[in-house]
Amino acid sequence: MAEESNRRIMVVDDDVFILEVMEELLEPEGIEVVAAESGDECIAQLADGFRGVILMDIMMPRKDGWETIQEMIDRDLMEGNVIAMLTAKDVPDVELECLKEHVIDYITKPFEPDEIVALVKGY
Repeated sequence: MAEESNRRIMVVDDDVFILEVMEELLEPEGIEVVAAESGDECIAQLADGFRGVILMDIMMPRKDGWETIQEMIDRDLMEGNVIAMLTAKDVPDVELECLKEHVIDYITKPFEPDEIVALVKGY
């Protein structure tokens, strides 16, 4: 388990409300929250050195969660990161099969706050 000072999560979601809820939920637990409103912002944060848990929405405009993960792989930005996908829909089996080795969990909206806290504290 990570030490409290090392607990970080990047929340990648085009819904600003979700980003705000995550900050309100996780920061009191001693978890640093980095917000990214797009796949491109996620990639930029990773290129700048972010390492930790990434909670990524699947459905985003321009670059969805799957495309973002593929770019992370292509650019060697996976090391030191674990990914959980946040989704409001069922995940197609084809996508699961292709990227399952890179994704540790799938969390369905609406989610239970304790589920997110436990996810971050577990890594």
